[in-house]
Amino acid sequence: MSKPVRFHEFLLSNAPYLSAGVLLTFLSSFGQTFFISVFAGQIQTEFGLSHAGWGGLYMVGTTASALLMVAAGGLSDILRVRQLGALVLCGLAAACVLMALNHNYWVLPLSIFALRFFGQGMSTHLAIVAMARWFVATRGRALSIAALGVSLGQALLPLIFVALMTILDWRTLWLVSAAVCLMGAPVLVRLLSQERTPQSSSEDVSSTGMDNRHWTRWEALRSPVFWLMVPSILGPAAFTTAFFFHQLHFATTKGWTLLELVAYFPFFTVMSVVSMLVAGWALDRWGATRLMPLYQLPLVAAFIIFATVSSGVGMAAGFLCMAASVGAHSVLPSSFWAEVFGTRSIGAIKSLVMAVMVFGTAVGPGLTGLLIDLGINFDKQGYGIAVYFLLTTLCMVFGVATARGRLTAATA
Repeated sequence: MSKPVRFHEFLLSNAPYLSAGVLLTFLSSFGQTFFISVFAGQIQTEFGLSHAGWGGLYMVGTTASALLMVAAGGLSDILRVRQLGALVLCGLAAACVLMALNHNYWVLPLSIFALRFFGQGMSTHLAIVAMARWFVATRGRALSIAALGVSLGQALLPLIFVALMTILDWRTLWLVSAAVCLMGAPVLVRLLSQERTPQSSSEDVSSTGMDNRHWTRWEALRSPVFWLMVPSILGPAAFTTAFFFHQLHFATTKGWTLLELVAYFPFFTVMSVVSMLVAGWALDRWGATRLMPLYQLPLVAAFIIFATVSSGVGMAAGFLCMAASVGAHSVLPSSFWAEVFGTRSIGAIKSLVMAVMVFGTAVGPGLTGLLIDLGINFDKQGYGIAVYFLLTTLCMVFGVATARGRLTAATA
C-alpha cells in the first residue's frame, strides 16, 4: 500500500483528469433545468405555451432522454472519454443551435430532448464514470471535485445570461452557449491526451464489487441491491428539481417575492459545495456503504421546514438541510455503485442510474404541478415528500446491509 497522498499533491498529480471532470460537469449546465428555466418566459411567449403546456413538453423531452441514456450510457465502457466526450459536447452545441433557430412548436420537444440528453445526461454521466473508474482510494475526492463544475455553472451561468438578456436576444444567447460547448471539445481532448483506458485493465484503477468480482449491467439489474437503492436516486432528482421549477409558486405561498427567495440560492450553492467536499473526504475515509443510509435524512428536515416555516431564519435552515443532502448526493451514490458492482462495467450500470435520475427530473415537476392544480400547494406537499425520503432511507438501510454482507464475505 502506498502512503496517503496530501490533497494538494493529489490535485497537482491528477490535474488533467480532474479538470476534464470539472469541464464536463460545468458544460452540462447548458442542459440542466436551472439554465433552461432562465429562458422559460421567452419560450412560453414565443410558442404560446401555458405553464402546464411548457411543463408537459419539458417532461416529454426529458423522459425520452432518460430512455436513450440506458442504451447510450454503456458507450463509456468502450470509448475513451476524450473521444466520446468530444462527440457529446458537439451534440450539446448542436442542441443549443437547434433551440436558437427553431420556430416550430413540434420541434421544441426535440430541442429539449437533445439538451437534456447531451447536457444533463451524457456530459454528467461521462464525468462521473471517469472519476469512479480512474480513482479507487481517492474516489471520493475525485468525484467531489468533478461535481464542482455543476455548482460553478449553477452559481454563475443564470446570473450571467439573465444580465446578457438585457442587451442580447434570447436566441442569440443560445448561439453563445453553442460556441462555449464547441470550444470545450478541443480543451477536453487536450486535457486527456494521455487518458487511461476505458476498460480499467490496470490494477491501480480497477476494483471489484460484491463477491469479489465485476458485475455486468444485467447482473446488477437482477440484484435486489439495485432496486432497493432506486428510490433514493429518483427522489432527490424529482423533488429538488420540482422545488426550483416551482420557485415562483413557492415564494408566493410564503408571501415572499421571487427576488427574496432567490437571494438564498448563493447560500444554497455554497453549502452544497461544502457538503460535497466533506462527503468526498468522508467517503475516502469510511466508504460509501457506511454513509449511504444517512445522507437523505437532511432532506426530511428540509421539506418539513419548507412546509411549516415562512421566516427568513427558517428558510435558511431549510436550504441548509437541502444543501447537505444535495452535496452528498453528488458524490456518494456514484462511488456506491463502483464499490458494490465493480468498475469494469460501471459505465453501463451508471447509465441505468442516470436514466432513473433524469426520469426523476421529468416526473417531479409534472407530479407536483398536477397537485398544485388540484389545490395542494407545493409547501404543503413537503409533508408527503418528507415521508418519501424516510422510506428511501429505510430502503437504503436494507440495500446497504445486503451489499455489505457480500462485500465483507468477499474480503474475508
